[in-house]
Amino acid sequence: MTSKPWAGRFEKPTDKLVEAFTQSISFDQRLARLDIAGSMAHAAMLGRQDIIAHDDAAAIVVGLQQVWAGIAAGSAPFAAAMEDIHMAVETLLGQKIGAAAGRLHTARSRNDQVATDLRLFAKEAIVAITASITTLQTTLVGLAEAHQDTLFPGYTHVQRAQPVSLAHHFLAYFEMFDRDYDRFAGCFHRTDVMPLGSGALAGVPYPLDRRWVAERLGFASISANSIDAVSDRDFVVEFEAAAALCMVHLSRLAEELVLWSSQEFGFIDMDDAFATGSSIMPQKKNPDVAELIRGKTGPVFGHLMAMLTLLKGLPLAYNRDMQEDKPGFFAAVDTLQASLDVMAPMLATMRVRTEKIRRAVDAGYALATDLADYLVAKGLPFREAHHVVGSLVGYCVEHSKGFHELTLDEYHRFSPLFEAGVFGISVEGSMAARDVLGGTAPRQVALALAAARERLARRVPLTIPDLDPTTFPTTLR
Repeated sequence: MTSKPWAGRFEKPTDKLVEAFTQSISFDQRLARLDIAGSMAHAAMLGRQDIIAHDDAAAIVVGLQQVWAGIAAGSAPFAAAMEDIHMAVETLLGQKIGAAAGRLHTARSRNDQVATDLRLFAKEAIVAITASITTLQTTLVGLAEAHQDTLFPGYTHVQRAQPVSLAHHFLAYFEMFDRDYDRFAGCFHRTDVMPLGSGALAGVPYPLDRRWVAERLGFASISANSIDAVSDRDFVVEFEAAAALCMVHLSRLAEELVLWSSQEFGFIDMDDAFATGSSIMPQKKNPDVAELIRGKTGPVFGHLMAMLTLLKGLPLAYNRDMQEDKPGFFAAVDTLQASLDVMAPMLATMRVRTEKIRRAVDAGYALATDLADYLVAKGLPFREAHHVVGSLVGYCVEHSKGFHELTLDEYHRFSPLFEAGVFGISVEGSMAARDVLGGTAPRQVALALAAARERLARRVPLTIPDLDPTTFPTTLR
């Protein structure tokens, strides 16, 4: 007869194929520390409430601490027969303290237990990720401060469009990651709800002190509906959606680094520590780190779609399908965290080739819109001015000339409104003219930098209690 805790209903042991197919211990063992911390709080509460004997509760709490010490030391092997981390911990606890271990699961189901573990994991992940986003934003602000005076050829359609400051360009990414931070902070708030005490789906017939457990585990509130509590994975979907969008922003930045580091652009040199070479071409210096960030974005999208698909047809409350929420969730956390952590130092160590960027600014026809605005100031409707300057650009392309190489007579071929003042139109003047909130004028960029620094200075990092079982309270108080 199988020794599984639910074996009373069954007359046959679980088939080994089924055991291997249904186990989750191979991946949810990652939750061991949090599962043990939650169990320590639960056991202490059971003793406080006289639901189990104080001596048993105390033995369970100390035994769980010993179980964690073994797991942390790598001396507690996990077998497929243990099913999941919850049963593994209970089995190991039984080996430590004997029959009293069987009282741990009083007033608790694996349904509310895993929901609690997963929320604790998500909270820790969000704290780490938001800290990394802040580090990345700080790096972008530093780059922007260093390049307030660096002119840059702004692009649309990967074609040179209008001159901007490189600081303005870096601050665009600051805004993207600021929204990412806000999304994760909101997700943290909605994750910070304790489901423990909901039982399998209907609550439990014991006088629990759920608020005491929530306080000890660092939850801000407790779930209001036991059915929703065990079946809710909205926080996982929300996390993965925020992660997918954050990866989009990382990927877009990575793509620009790939382009800028190419010989065709030559705007940056990646630090040797953040590039790799070719096994056959000795001259190569490849932006592999940026390319991998770009490549790792797709699987994060996939984890989000897999989770949405997993949930879309599930009736209330818990269904075993939900066991499959964790592999993709864990992978999304790891991928985003690693991508954020490598992007910041890669940016901080790259060399910006300002002289090459300036040549790109001066080449092409980035001042075409300024010429049209010049004609508008002379009274020409913008659409007509647009046509005039478009024709002028065509002439320049045909004759391989830049605007600065044209004579006033050549300008007059396209409009008599052009006067000598047209030669005063410059890249610097173009930028300074865009002195509107959010614009690229030096004054506006300085204001945006100050606002970005202030936002970072005012930011209060998300915090969580230390749930290390080694230092977790062992008293029942």
